[in-house]
Amino acid sequence: MLEQVRAALRAAPPIGSAAYLRYCDELAAALRREWKTVREANEADLHAMRAQGQSDVLVERVRLADPQFDAVLALIDSVRQALLEPQEGEEVGPLRARRIRKPLGVVFMIYEARPTVTVEGALLPVVLGNAVILRGGKEISASNRVLASVVAGALRAAGLPGSMVTILDDNDRSRLRALLKRPDAIDVVLPRGGPSLIDFCRRGSTIPVIASGGGVNHLYVHASADIGLAARIVLDSKLPEPTACNTLETVLCDDRVLSTVVESVIAEATTQRQSCTLKLPVANLVPGTEFVTLTTLAEHDRGREFLDRTIAIRPVAGLDEAVDFVRANGSGHTEGVVATDREVVEQFCSHVDAAAIVCNGSLRLHDGPTMGLGPEISISTGRLHVRGPVALDALTTSAWVIKADGALRGKPGHQGRN
Repeated sequence: MLEQVRAALRAAPPIGSAAYLRYCDELAAALRREWKTVREANEADLHAMRAQGQSDVLVERVRLADPQFDAVLALIDSVRQALLEPQEGEEVGPLRARRIRKPLGVVFMIYEARPTVTVEGALLPVVLGNAVILRGGKEISASNRVLASVVAGALRAAGLPGSMVTILDDNDRSRLRALLKRPDAIDVVLPRGGPSLIDFCRRGSTIPVIASGGGVNHLYVHASADIGLAARIVLDSKLPEPTACNTLETVLCDDRVLSTVVESVIAEATTQRQSCTLKLPVANLVPGTEFVTLTTLAEHDRGREFLDRTIAIRPVAGLDEAVDFVRANGSGHTEGVVATDREVVEQFCSHVDAAAIVCNGSLRLHDGPTMGLGPEISISTGRLHVRGPVALDALTTSAWVIKADGALRGKPGHQGRN
């Protein structure tokens, strides 16, 4: 399989080829034709998850319905538009050196229970000349088998090598371990999932990793904050996508405004008719409502991704304690601060280290398209190559083209032409 993937990488047209625009068109057309079949396979996955007793939130992560269909088509269109933008770099220096984009190579993408990620993985790296190996979780096996057929047909119709996309139908961990030990054949590993998956990839491989996931994210609400705004930010940072990597897990609230903030969050959730659970230092701090359940914080809630509609709210003595808590428990993904005191905002941004720091806004603003960076395949928490949204540019490397016109280097230290 790896030999076929490497051969496809070598046979792929260069970045900028019209074949990649055709692939976008063919993939969109194939998904429109086959969506009913995709939905039927997805229903089989959902049925299996319910039979296993999986939570409603996790089942919803796997569901493919009209909103997901619309989102996938919109993604394909945005990628197509991005490919039309000029990408030529300017010549620099006396040798007129110019940087050009090159594919990263073979990208091994490992992810869990989102079949839309299969489409993302079969799209974004491929239109930049990469070959991809996709390994999704067992929860989406039926969906992935149909999507594999859809993608293969689109590749053929676009005139691209069929092995540019390989969707594995094998959840054997031993095969995963074996692939992670093939730096000779795989150039980049891109895991999308929780900290355990990312740690597994880093420990089990010498292949470079673009880490994506581990969204243990915090929002610090300072005493100077607009409390009503803070409540709206809290809810928007969590409830629309409670399992997303850029969603809120814990609110760190100045203790002098703790009760006021909790009451405002409860009132806002009730007004919006949004159900959620708030974990508080004391469950009976304030009364709950039919929409808001109050429970008591536990020690094991530190550094926890709840992966549901739960929000922890912890009191802190001030900015310093909030920063210390984030440093001790955050995953370096997305952190936020709500304050009208500009000095507090500046200090928080200076002392907190994360891929994105959001000031007076929803944590879910940490998103490539929302930030104006174009389509993204993930959000990286690493420090090398890319940090933050992994947009199209991050799925390439570069080469320098030097128009030497007969120039020689000459003796060491010589910088002129001979």
